[in-house]
Formats: sequence, structure tokens, C-alpha cells
Amino acid sequence: MSFSMLRAPVCKAAFSAVSPPRLAARNQFRKYATGPSASTDSKTGFWGAIGAGVAIAGGIAYYVLNSNSDTAREAQTTLKHGAQAAKAAANFTPTKDDYQKVYNKIAEVMDEAGEYDDGSFGPVLVRLAWHCSGTYDKASNTGGSNFATMRFEPESLHGGNKGLHIARGVMEGIKKDFPWISYGDLWTLGGVCAIQEMQGPKIPWRSGRIDGFDKDCTPDGRLPDGSQGADHLRSIFYRMGFNDQEIVALSGAHALGRCHSDRSGFEGPWTFSPTTVTNDYYKLLFEEKWVWRKWNGPKQLADKKTGTLMMLPTDYVLTQDKSFKKYAKAYADDQELWFKDFAKVFSQLLELGVPENQWATTEPWIMKTIDEQSESK
Repeated sequence: MSFSMLRAPVCKAAFSAVSPPRLAARNQFRKYATGPSASTDSKTGFWGAIGAGVAIAGGIAYYVLNSNSDTAREAQTTLKHGAQAAKAAANFTPTKDDYQKVYNKIAEVMDEAGEYDDGSFGPVLVRLAWHCSGTYDKASNTGGSNFATMRFEPESLHGGNKGLHIARGVMEGIKKDFPWISYGDLWTLGGVCAIQEMQGPKIPWRSGRIDGFDKDCTPDGRLPDGSQGADHLRSIFYRMGFNDQEIVALSGAHALGRCHSDRSGFEGPWTFSPTTVTNDYYKLLFEEKWVWRKWNGPKQLADKKTGTLMMLPTDYVLTQDKSFKKYAKAYADDQELWFKDFAKVFSQLLELGVPENQWATTEPWIMKTIDEQSESK
């Protein structure tokens, strides 16, 4: 049930190409397609610091710009923090309204995907938020969304993160407009925005993540492998602190997106509407007859009726394992129940690895969707 399967194909044109008009209808069914990718430089995005930040940075700027050493990279991140601290010293404290503006920009860019995948960057933004958070290990208290370490190698090159340079590229463009936001806050807010704008539940979210260093990168192997079974799922998710019910609830994110053979090796969408959040993932698991696909790729299942949908071994195990099955069946029968449980556990996932004293607010915020903001005008 690996969330590393929300894959995105390699592009033939740079992301900076002219974007097509925003999709006319947010609920419109988008055709299956593949298309342009984007690349990102993990060391960009902090030069938007103003006035005092430049003064703070002066002593190390030349060295940072002219060295590729580990010390230089650490100094580079320090420079960024200095610039952000300068803004705070100048009485710049982001409010909920400031983060709502970031949310709105993400929503705008999300639907400028054109022929990319199924016409939306939403699924790959969910995957970015998931993967920057799902590296958490409760035993060592390492990983999680706090340091946004996927900006650095080797984490950016981990197998489970293939294709996520596209999502990071999308986010990098937004970071240039809002240089004060940390990457961890930006990436997780992107996941929240994508879920909500694709008709999913409201996801409680709060700010406070800080950017770390490449030394904070997590080891490979902390993300789920879609070719495995129930024992693997429990090993991965128990390590983060989740239980069986929460594992199954998080699995429902596979309502979105598709697999790509040039990324995970697997291929195809899980549902017929891969840019809309529904409980169809669970319904299809129980209502369709699934057979092993005959092809040259890794073991995956296809629906017998149309042969156009797929499930991974980690998806199908939700119908075979006794504990997983009871939750999956409950979510297949009741979308509102799944929405409630998913919103809670996805919010928890996005907060993994962040010390409590870093949060800007005690209670999480609920960001307004674009439609809600339009209706209130």
C-alpha cells in the first residue's frame, strides 16, 4: 500500500513553460495522461531575504557562493535562517491569513498541470507531503517533516522518492513568492491544499517546521514498499507510531494518482477518478474481482472487468488480513467515517518529528478552500 506509488513521469518540457488556463471546473473528470516534469535545485529559495537578512549574511555570503563543501552547505542553511530571523526582528510574524495566501497559490498552481498525468499536480503534492513526513522513527525521534531533508542527497535519490523532484519543483516556484515559509511547512500545506481542493475532508494543520541540514537526512528504507505484505506494513507504520486502523485509513490516499513503470515499476491508477478524493479505493477492493496482471513488470493486480485499474500487493492485503479487513470494509461502506478518520491521522502524519514547542499555535488551523472563499465574497 506504498504511498511511494503516487508517481510522476519524466517530462519532455521544463516546468517553466507557459502554463495552460486554469481548469474551468474543479470537479471535472480528467483524462489519463502523462506529461511535463520539473526539476529543482534543493539549495535555492532563500535568497529572497530582505534588508537586515542581507546584513546578517554578509560575513559568510562570499564563502557560501563559492564553495560546495559540507560546511558551506550548512552555512548556506544558516544564512537562510539568519534571513528569516531578520524578518522576525523587523516585526514580520506570519499569520493564518499569510498561510491562507500560500494555500491559495498552491491551489492555483495545482490546476495548471495541463497534460501532466491526469491534469492535476494534486496527487503528487499529496505524495510529497506524505514522504517528507513518513520517514519518522519514534524510537530514535528522527525523520519526519521538521527538517524537509528531501531537499538533499541522498534522501532525494531514495527509491521511494523517485519522481518527487516534480512536486519539489512546483513548490519551489511558490517558495520564491513566499520566501519566509519553511520547506516543511510549505510541503505539508501543499498536501493539505491538495486533499481539500480535490473534494476531500478538511485537514487540521499548523505551522512551525524549520529547515534542517543535509546531515539530518534519513536512511533509505523507511517508506512502504508496495510489493510487500501485512508484516511489512505493520513494521513501517508501527515505527511511526500508527496502529492497524490508522494504517488502513492512510491507505485511502490511493484514491488519488497512479503508478508509473519508470518510477515504482508498477503501472496504472487505483480508481477511475484519480484526481478526486472518495472512498472508491475501498469500494473497488471489495466490489471488483482482482486478478494478477500478466506482464513484464512486478506483481500487481488488475480489475478483471476492465483491466484498466490496478492494486498493489500492499493494497490487496487489506482484504486478506483479518484486522485490516474490518477497517477497510467499514470505510468502503461509509465515506464520511473514512473522511473523519483520514483527516485525523493525515494531520498526525504531517506533524511527525516536530517538537511541540515549535508550533505557532496550540490548536491547528482549518484552511478555507478556494470555493469557500469565493462564496463568502
